[in-house]
Amino acid sequence: MSRKTFSSASRLALIVIGFLAVFGGGPASAAVEDEIKARIQHPAEVCVMGTPCAASIVLASVNTGPKDPQMVYETFCFACHGSGVNNSPVYGNVEAWAPRIAKGMDALYESAINGFNNNAMPAKGLCADCSPDDIKATVDYLVKAAQPAP
Repeated sequence: MSRKTFSSASRLALIVIGFLAVFGGGPASAAVEDEIKARIQHPAEVCVMGTPCAASIVLASVNTGPKDPQMVYETFCFACHGSGVNNSPVYGNVEAWAPRIAKGMDALYESAINGFNNNAMPAKGLCADCSPDDIKATVDYLVKAAQPAP
């Protein structure tokens, strides 16, 4: 078998062709470069105040009035009170809620608003834009579900 060898001029020509293929200018390579940037771009976007993406964040945090207690429960409380995480009383479990209800509603409100048990129950259940009244209404919702059947 014979092995084909390239002359210095052939090697140089291959290097130049390769260089132009990779780094060649012009509209075609700019389009390819844009495609590559789009494919490798990070999925998260940084929003800066004054940009269109930040406007929706600001609007979302504006308090638009009382929140629906069921929505607050399903959005923030369910993660723990739906499964009993951190020994939290499960929604509708009369036995688990009874000793807590016996402490009084003010104690329940206090725990829900400010947190409880070394933050095992985080303040406001992590609903940062919930008002104290929203939290109280959600506690009432949970307590109502934990009442013994008549």
